[in-house]
Amino acid sequence: MKMDRWRASVRRILNLASRPGPAPRSFAAGRGNPARSGSLHCSGRSCRETQFYFGHRQPLSMHLRETEFALGVSLIQSRCFGSVATRIQRNPKFATINSDDIRYFRDLLGDKSVIQDEDALLAANMDWMRKYKGSSKLLLLPRSTEEVSQILKYCNSRCLGVVPQGGNTGLVGGSVPVFDEVIVNLGAMNKVISFDEVSGILVSEAGCILESLMNFLDNKGFIMPLDLGSKGSCQIGGNVSTNAGGLRLLRYGSLHANVLGLEAVLANGDVLDMLGTLRKDNTGYDLKHLFMGSEGSLGIVTKVSILTPPKLSSVNVAFLACTDYLSCQKLLLEARRKLGEVLSAFEFLDEQAMDLALKHLEGVRNPLPPALHKFYVLIETTGSDEQSDKEKLEAFLVHAMEGGLISDGVVAQDIQQASSVWKIRYSRSIDESRGCLQI
Repeated sequence: MKMDRWRASVRRILNLASRPGPAPRSFAAGRGNPARSGSLHCSGRSCRETQFYFGHRQPLSMHLRETEFALGVSLIQSRCFGSVATRIQRNPKFATINSDDIRYFRDLLGDKSVIQDEDALLAANMDWMRKYKGSSKLLLLPRSTEEVSQILKYCNSRCLGVVPQGGNTGLVGGSVPVFDEVIVNLGAMNKVISFDEVSGILVSEAGCILESLMNFLDNKGFIMPLDLGSKGSCQIGGNVSTNAGGLRLLRYGSLHANVLGLEAVLANGDVLDMLGTLRKDNTGYDLKHLFMGSEGSLGIVTKVSILTPPKLSSVNVAFLACTDYLSCQKLLLEARRKLGEVLSAFEFLDEQAMDLALKHLEGVRNPLPPALHKFYVLIETTGSDEQSDKEKLEAFLVHAMEGGLISDGVVAQDIQQASSVWKIRYSRSIDESRGCLQI
């Protein structure tokens, strides 16, 4: 019955909108009367300030809100994009930490895993960009899934707000408290559970540092499908929870393509075991994808199984200059066509980013001196045949130079030169609070 009423209401609105009438008139916000028009129209100004009217004197948005209230459904779906600061009030339904809570957590985790020291909390309360700062009075460091489960079960019963935190390397403040929430950091859950050298499947706890996993796999002859500039401090659980892209996405795809399973603890303390290690699993719902990119809003990821590719012996890095952005786009298309399966990375930066890196980062040098170019592209290839891969890259560069897509370029001759070029890309993140680039 409600659906029929909803449909009837929508038809009525559309009918009103389609009635013929005089040409629509525009009114400045807060002045005059809406146009007496039977058609929808814009009130002027920018699209962000657009108001639509229909019939008589009532704005369409007001009519829809009244209809929504009457029917109990939403007729308008919208998304707001912007960076305007909004003052958020703390929900009074959430409780605050008291001495009984502290006593419970100390009994559960031990004194060393319950952090109340102000200096230690300062880093956990502030994001890497130093733009957002919370006021949490408690940081918990669980060492197992069971402890995470007990923490969330207790907080749920007490209605205590919780913020999951990994390496706290995000740039949008998602891992720091808004108010005085309890911070649950998984840094102490940093064990590699298993690794299958035949299939290349790694199972680890969520608190493992990405670089530590990369070093572990390097000794086994494998690599992580994910590489980030913050690899020295970010955690694999946080990478999965934010669906981090990274420098190798072009070759190996996103984490949705490489994570085979995970374990997560829900807000009420229930443990959801989806820690599968089977690459081809067509059974039932693939719930793990809901948690990837959810940033802890559905639960806390505690374990991850991930498919890791074998380490290839042939690696080539080229750093190129382009005169305009269109050339960069065409260069990517040509790289996909000419380099094919060996293309592993294609990174772009502009003149301003390069200038900031040269001025503020120690040890960074211009690979194409003396002047700066408008745009730069870093290309990496990885394969198993060094001679063939090198010839393929050189043929591609000659073709691109003759076609006018690149104006200058250099190919790294050894691992030190390749690392020097990659350092420019790794350190492109801008710390706005300090006004300079920061690794």
